[in-house]
Amino acid sequence: MKIAILGDGAMGCLFSAYLSRKNEVILVGHQQEKSDILSKALTIVEKEGESVFHVKATFDASSLGKMDLVILFVKSMISETVLEANKNLLGEHTYVLTFQNGCGHEEVISKFVHKDRIIIGTTQHNASVLSLGKVNHGGGGHSVIGLVAGDSSSLEPLAENFTSCGLETEASSEVKRAIWAKLCNNTSVSVMTAILQCPMEYLAQNAYAWALTESLARETLSVARADGYEFDQEDMIQGLHTLVKQARNGFTSIFTDIHEGRKTEVDKISGFVVSEAKRLGVSVPQQAFVVDLVHALEGKARV
Repeated sequence: MKIAILGDGAMGCLFSAYLSRKNEVILVGHQQEKSDILSKALTIVEKEGESVFHVKATFDASSLGKMDLVILFVKSMISETVLEANKNLLGEHTYVLTFQNGCGHEEVISKFVHKDRIIIGTTQHNASVLSLGKVNHGGGGHSVIGLVAGDSSSLEPLAENFTSCGLETEASSEVKRAIWAKLCNNTSVSVMTAILQCPMEYLAQNAYAWALTESLARETLSVARADGYEFDQEDMIQGLHTLVKQARNGFTSIFTDIHEGRKTEVDKISGFVVSEAKRLGVSVPQQAFVVDLVHALEGKARV
C-alpha cells in the first residue's frame, strides 16, 4: 500500500517505522531539518533493544501523488490546516484514518473525503521522543479500526496488513466502544496528570487525587451508557487504578502540553464528553469544570 502519515511526532514515527516493513510509507512533517534526519535513520527503542528503520520523510508532500491510505497523527487543532496543505494526497479511493486522541475528528475529515472513506481508530501503543530521530516504544497493545459509514468488515485486509507489520489490529463495527473506553482513561487519568502536573503513579498514591480521577471516570462512563455503550463501572475503575499504580514515571501527552505551555486537545477529549452529555441529557459538572480549568492552564505563563 501507498501510505502517508501526517505528523512526525512519536506516534507518527512509530507507525511509519512498523508499516514500512511491508508498505510504501511517507512520513510528512513540517521541518526540513527533522525530515532530513528521519530519512537517514529512525531508531525505535524497545524493551528488547533498538531497531533502526529507514523511512521516507519529507516536510513538503506537494509533489507526491494520491495515496491508498492517509493516517492522521497531528494534534486535532491543526487537522484541517494539515489536510488542506496535503489534499493532493487524497484521491477518490483514498482512506483517511485517525488515531488521534479524543473523538469527533470525522467532522473535519469529512470536508476532504466522503464519510465512507473515513476510518476512526484507537490504539494501545504509546511512544515518546527520546531525541531527534530516536523514539521510545513505551508499550504495545491492541488497535481497533472501523468505518464511520459502511461495513467495517471491508477493512479486514487493512487490519491484516497492520498486524503483519507488528501492529496487532482488529476491524470492528464496535470501534466506538473502544474509543469510549480510551476516553474514560483520557478524561480522567490523563487530564488529572495535566492539571496536577504529576506522573500517573501519583494519582494512586494520593487519596484526593484518586477520588477526583475516579469521579471524572464515572461521569464519562455515564455519558457512554447514555450513548448506548454499557461498561462495568467497577471493572473500569479498577482497571484505571491498576494502570496508574503500576505506572513508573508515566507522563501523558496532555501533561507535556501544559508543562511546555502548549495548547491541548482537551476540546476533543473532555470537551467531547461535555458536548455529548448535553446532547444526551446527562449531567457532567466536573468534566465541564475540567475543560475550563485546562484552558486556563494553557494561558498560564510558565514559571
